[in-house]
Amino acid sequence: MFSIYILTYNDEIDIAACIESAMLSDDIIVVDSLSSDRTVEIAKSYPVRVIPHAFESHGRQRTWMLQEVPTKHEWVYILESDERMTPELFTECLSAMKSSEYVGYYVAERVIFLGSWIRRSTQYPRYQMRLFHKEKVWFSDYGHTEREECLGPTSFLKETYPHYTCSKGLSRWLEKHNRYSTDEANETVKQLESGTINWRNLFLGKSEVERRRALKDLSLRLPFRPLIRFIYMYIILGGWMDGRSGIAWCTLQAFYEYLIVLKTWEIRNLPVPQLTPSNVPPVEMNETPVSSQVVTSEEQ
Repeated sequence: MFSIYILTYNDEIDIAACIESAMLSDDIIVVDSLSSDRTVEIAKSYPVRVIPHAFESHGRQRTWMLQEVPTKHEWVYILESDERMTPELFTECLSAMKSSEYVGYYVAERVIFLGSWIRRSTQYPRYQMRLFHKEKVWFSDYGHTEREECLGPTSFLKETYPHYTCSKGLSRWLEKHNRYSTDEANETVKQLESGTINWRNLFLGKSEVERRRALKDLSLRLPFRPLIRFIYMYIILGGWMDGRSGIAWCTLQAFYEYLIVLKTWEIRNLPVPQLTPSNVPPVEMNETPVSSQVVTSEEQ
């Protein structure tokens, strides 16, 4: 058996179905990023543990969860609230974890958008690290998401999991990806200034994960990236065969790419505000200078 972590934040629409799909396991832990809706209330109505923890970043949230939240089993599976476990995937996980050859397994997602499986323009099969030995995998930040670090060889499962990427509505999707685009723009600036393209992985990568990451590093350096992304997804990958849902998906992804491009330009070109004698507030003799105070903030 393996334990299942479920990551949540304001997911009252998805959390019940997600938990119910995970009830095949005897150890389910909901790690909530201080939701302000009914997510926690709904989760507590099920026989699961609910652990609150303020969100810092995707990589840090996962690493904190693995290090600080105990589980009944050494092997764990990570579910996002808009993803589902399936009986077929659960059975394959049970079989895979019996092997001592690998420390973790990648699982491909099936993106469900506007009621349809977007199979072609989502680069299916697109793999994510989901099942792994808890002591041998951790995560670091990369753009708006995370990348795994593994102490040992990994492999791939055949079964997939559904990902209801727009289950909370288009407005929520736009709000979330507006935030994501800022993180991606910051990562893009770092890559453009000090990163490189792994040409070997791009053409001869041993796995889809290696090839996809090299392709992303290349794409950051291409002109007309939003247009190229739309052509690549809609025409080359065959998004046009995904029907109405396909063209909507490709258009949204191109728009998301354009937000990243604009914010990258903004980061690299807008002047950084400088404190000058004319805009530095006066400090009274009996006051503590602002520079000596520690101010922290956290935002989901």
